Amino acid sequence: MLWVKAFHIIFVVSWFAGLFYLPRLFVNHAMTQDTAVSTQLQVMERKLYRFVTPIGVLALATGLWLWLGYGIAGDWLMAKLFLVVALIAYHLYCAKLLSDFKQGHNTRSHIWYRWFNELPVLILIAVVILVVVKPF
Repeated sequence: MLWVKAFHIIFVVSWFAGLFYLPRLFVNHAMTQDTAVSTQLQVMERKLYRFVTPIGVLALATGLWLWLGYGIAGDWLMAKLFLVVALIAYHLYCAKLLSDFKQGHNTRSHIWYRWFNELPVLILIAVVILVVVKPF
């Protein structure tokens, strides 16, 4: 089970890395007026999203394996699962934003994307505290 835990941590770290970088690409995309730069950013965004999505699935699968394998329970776990669902929603919303950029329908400023980029940071902080400290 320690191998599963190790891979779960690797997948979670990798998933978060992608979710930290993708909105940073959105910031740059929202700032540019250059068509060539916009096209290059679209390619980078699409490739990153396609790469990070299976990693997120692997993070979820190994997390479920650990949950069922160890029989973990508690209020802290319910709070963590709520945050995991929020992270999945964030990930899926990134796909919608990708589509908006692709279709030329982005209406948000680079400042909005800078704030949007902070959401997974807050989720990560909360999840780590819940898992390590188990405050309730």
